[in-house]
Amino acid sequence: MARKTHLERHRTDRIGWLRAAVLGANDGIVSTASLLVGVAAASAGRNELLVAGVAGLVAGAMSMAAGEYVSVSSQSDTETADLAREREELRTQPEVEQRELAAIYEARGLTPQLAAQVAEQLSTHDALGAHARDELGMSDMMAARPVQAALASCLTFTAGALLPLLTAWLAPANHLVLTVAGISLVSLVALGAFAAQAGGAPVAKAAGRVAFWGTLAMGLTAGVGKLFGTVV
Repeated sequence: MARKTHLERHRTDRIGWLRAAVLGANDGIVSTASLLVGVAAASAGRNELLVAGVAGLVAGAMSMAAGEYVSVSSQSDTETADLAREREELRTQPEVEQRELAAIYEARGLTPQLAAQVAEQLSTHDALGAHARDELGMSDMMAARPVQAALASCLTFTAGALLPLLTAWLAPANHLVLTVAGISLVSLVALGAFAAQAGGAPVAKAAGRVAFWGTLAMGLTAGVGKLFGTVV
């Protein structure tokens, strides 16, 4: 009888790019739609609205890129420093480091004898790799990639921001606020559902979460625009 191979499908390898992509697209839709709704509520003309939207798109995309690059670079610098420190400790006190590794495996449920044996074999094969993975919690899958994160956030922010901007350009003037808000809200729900599907998470919960925060952001900015537009 042929043996059946059970293949498990895990989605942890998608965490890095999925987080940056969803954050960028979500921020692009929410911030640009909120800006447009707020400006439109202040009774601005379509030209002023589009200028504000394009300025918000460019500023937001660059802000996302710079923010991601700086934050992920800081993470990368910390990882590099930790690896350098670990490499030096392995050079100067390998026995202590091996015992430290064995203690980690023992804490995870191995017997002291087996933990020591595993630590010895892994140290012989790739000591730095074992400590990076099991002591520091690093892996190639989750490694910091500043340029990749910056580009992903910039591009997905731009893609997200273009949707409410195009809607504002094409929507009838007398229904502009409702059209931009409605299309943006539908887009946010679709984005939340896609992200949940890609990550294997509950779809309804993710879609409801982004819809709530998007509605709140657009509602608040519309109120601000209406207030200042009335005052002016």
